[in-house]
Amino acid sequence: MSVFDVIVVGGGNAAFSAAVAAKEAGAKRVVLLEKAPKEQRGGNTHFSGAIFRHVFNKASDVDRFVPDVEEKYPGFHAGIKPYTAELFREDLMRVTDGRTDPELSKILIDDSWDAMCWLQDVGRHKFELAQSVMGIKTGGKIKWPVGAIIRTVHEGVGLSKTWFETGEKVGVDIRYDHAVVKLTQDKSGRVNGVVVRSPKGLQTLNAKAVILGCGGFETNPEWRLRYLGKPWDHAKVRGSNFNYGDGLKMALDIGAMPWGHWSGCHATPIVASAPDYGRRDMTDKTNRLSYPQGVMLNVEGKRWVDEGADFNSYTYAKYGGMILQQPKSLSYQIFDSKVLDLLEPRYSSSEPFRSDTLEGLIDQLKIDKHQAIKTLHEYNDACGVGGPFNPAVLDGLHTEGIEPAKTNWAQKLDKPPYLCWPVTGGITFTFGGLKVNKDCQVVASDWKPMAGLYACGEMVGGLFHYNYALGSGLMSGVVFGRIAGRAAVGGGSKPAAKKKTSAKKNPAARKPAARKAKRR
Repeated sequence: MSVFDVIVVGGGNAAFSAAVAAKEAGAKRVVLLEKAPKEQRGGNTHFSGAIFRHVFNKASDVDRFVPDVEEKYPGFHAGIKPYTAELFREDLMRVTDGRTDPELSKILIDDSWDAMCWLQDVGRHKFELAQSVMGIKTGGKIKWPVGAIIRTVHEGVGLSKTWFETGEKVGVDIRYDHAVVKLTQDKSGRVNGVVVRSPKGLQTLNAKAVILGCGGFETNPEWRLRYLGKPWDHAKVRGSNFNYGDGLKMALDIGAMPWGHWSGCHATPIVASAPDYGRRDMTDKTNRLSYPQGVMLNVEGKRWVDEGADFNSYTYAKYGGMILQQPKSLSYQIFDSKVLDLLEPRYSSSEPFRSDTLEGLIDQLKIDKHQAIKTLHEYNDACGVGGPFNPAVLDGLHTEGIEPAKTNWAQKLDKPPYLCWPVTGGITFTFGGLKVNKDCQVVASDWKPMAGLYACGEMVGGLFHYNYALGSGLMSGVVFGRIAGRAAVGGGSKPAAKKKTSAKKNPAARKPAARKAKRR
């Protein structure tokens, strides 16, 4: 029997944030149990775009993470808008219809800047601007949206690789092929270890605290059917094929309280030919998120959603699920040549259908051809009201007289050749999780914290409902992973020796400006 200070279950961004924070807080023996073999390590983190949404109050704050930003992108400082705590809160409230957990969301927002600095200083991560996903080229310049614009170098692959390197450097004991199957408790009820299935068979590892950071249940078709309903049991998984909800089940089995939106998830429009599970060489390259620049038809030949309701970073996680609910879980994204330079580079990872006429394009698709042509002509006739077209803002260029309307970026499809990518909905992670307190201690169904048990990452319930804002999941993983690691060592959610961060260094700590920051 082995005894540790802290056992961390999982191998992604949240789990490593917890493990490294525990070491930083003074834990001598920290073991991280990765269910996957070494060649498949990293959970969903490896497959992510690695974008982080965080507070900053002026453009020059970004220089901390990308020091040469003005050299690479002249005019960046003048063109970027601050992302205040107030704006972050507005975004979370908007995409969750006001259902985000008030205590947890406040922690996420208020700690986001300091957690980013910690990610850089202690986690040893390097950053760049997420130009390929978030940058919009217009008028010869790159325009940046409000909010999430920074990612780690080499995206999820780099984020995961660096975490493993950092974990090894600070002395975290990383064990592969270690599937945790049960939580153990002493006579008082305190969680004091785990039972793992390893290459040596079943083993019991004891610890002063256990942190669960092993993701949701998105890989589990039976749970998807149970909690999300049809047709989620046949959804393609765009990330790890190891997230079966093991940690959730173990915690619920000993009385943990389920919390949050268990019938909700983060889904993504992905190319219809994507594999059933994420391919490590493709990572997030199956995503197809440029739909605001075109139209989407289902197999009945009908438009079914407002493609231009908002920037894709605020709609894609919701629209991915809506695509899955369409007949045959299939839709067609159609563009003309006016917008080809606005499509994300990820579109180049698969070949589209092409034609010099809309009729020729539709003829190649498995679709109600008569209705599809009718829909496209009606769309073209309804386009062009308001504007002018500007992909960098909500431009108000909309349709009139059709349902659903397209409320922004509604240009006619009139410049050949025309291109089409068939897409389906790929599931990324599930929203249902466990209730935790401010120290990330798991709360039991009697509303009392469970001694010795903590959770972080996608296992934290209550933050996301209905929809999701890009970059907030990874940020949550770092914020709550760091809190869990520190609290598990016994020092509470904040490091005991750390001086209070000054407002000068921490934009989130500054008093709000007298004048409200203008949105977009």
